[in-house]
Amino acid sequence: MPTDIATPRTPQWTLYQQAVVDIELPEGTVRVAPAPLGVAVGPFPAPHVATVHIVTAHNPGGGSASRQDNERAHQELLGLLRRRGLPFWPAVGGDADGRHTESSAAIVGLSDREARVLGQQFAQDAVFAWSATTWRLLSCSGTEEASTRGWQATRRSQ
Repeated sequence: MPTDIATPRTPQWTLYQQAVVDIELPEGTVRVAPAPLGVAVGPFPAPHVATVHIVTAHNPGGGSASRQDNERAHQELLGLLRRRGLPFWPAVGGDADGRHTESSAAIVGLSDREARVLGQQFAQDAVFAWSATTWRLLSCSGTEEASTRGWQATRRSQ
């Protein structure tokens, strides 16, 4: 059962909790999906003390932006990460069946607070935090709200 510190008052929160993320690691794409708390199965790319934060700039405020606006915002996010010298991998988050996907960045080197602030900068409801032991959904609403689960990562066919 997931551990929820609090459930933010966004209607999309339940959808975010079910989302999967495909991360393009140098050795191939890995899909990270939520799993029961205590499960951490599959390849994890960073040292066990690190957290990989997944941030998107698509669809601010949980709304629906145009493809052009989403692409512009995504390029702005990538430019900001490059200027700050933060290592990242391309990522795509969305529902498991691929009907809704959003280009994202899987970033190494941020604290949870910094990841939330970055999400806020792009008007996001939440960001993901993947560690060696947990898959967390962190609210960007200015509170410490989060949902904690386990994770399962599987290699994707190219």
